[in-house]
Amino acid sequence: MATTPSTIIPGELVRIHPRVQRITAPNPGMMTGPGTNSYIVGDDSGDLAMIDPGPEIASHAELLIKHSGKRLRWIFCTHTHQDHSPSSRAVAKATGALIHGFGKVPQDGRQDTEFKPDHALVNDDVVDCGAFKIRAIHTPGHASNHLCYLLEGAGLLFTGDHVMQGSTVVISPPDGDMFDYFASLNKLGNYNITAFAPGHGHLIETPREEVTKIIAHRLKREQKVVDALTKAPAKTATLDELVPVVYDDVSPKLHVPARRSLHGHLLKLARDGRAVEAGAQWRML
Repeated sequence: MATTPSTIIPGELVRIHPRVQRITAPNPGMMTGPGTNSYIVGDDSGDLAMIDPGPEIASHAELLIKHSGKRLRWIFCTHTHQDHSPSSRAVAKATGALIHGFGKVPQDGRQDTEFKPDHALVNDDVVDCGAFKIRAIHTPGHASNHLCYLLEGAGLLFTGDHVMQGSTVVISPPDGDMFDYFASLNKLGNYNITAFAPGHGHLIETPREEVTKIIAHRLKREQKVVDALTKAPAKTATLDELVPVVYDDVSPKLHVPARRSLHGHLLKLARDGRAVEAGAQWRML
């Protein structure tokens, strides 16, 4: 893999692999890190594919069009959160490229509801792009319609928000599902992956170690949920009571998204038959 700069600069074209270049959108923030990564896949001549055109920001779409132009044939969206798929329409209109992604858009108020792929993909669909092939891997958890994309033969997996560099992923019920997230992380072990190209942050060149680290972190957080409920008065607690205890190592500024992931952990414990909700109260079984 290529060595990339230590600082991600929005709008800068960076080669991260002989066949892959990255352009980061100018949407840095608490939930997006340095911004959303868009990837252009292909050789210096020949047809191109694009992964995650990103948020509906005109300047970003214009850059993507400038650097791909009429050679762009395929657009792949990992999922339909507002920072990943909306610019697919402007890029497709300008280039004639066809949009690919999961067919169903969840209705949870956080989605790009206008997303309508020209080709709906399911797990292990392979799209032949001539000089290269891209395999879709269904990875629900962060979003029920989340797909990762594997550049076949290269071992490079475009992970969207399934795995992010430098940050853990927020799981937001009802569409986000912690139980599914664990299963989707383990599922990646079925594929020959040598590096992750995440939707936010730098290339991750130790993918197996990264998955192991994420699972360990999630299990540690889950144990904190169990401990907090066990030690709570009357052995029950609300989400709001649990957040500052379970996330005592996190800035209070992050407690709003942390509350959503906490809910995800509790729902997973319930699905595992270890916890139950009664009204607004949770308790261990």
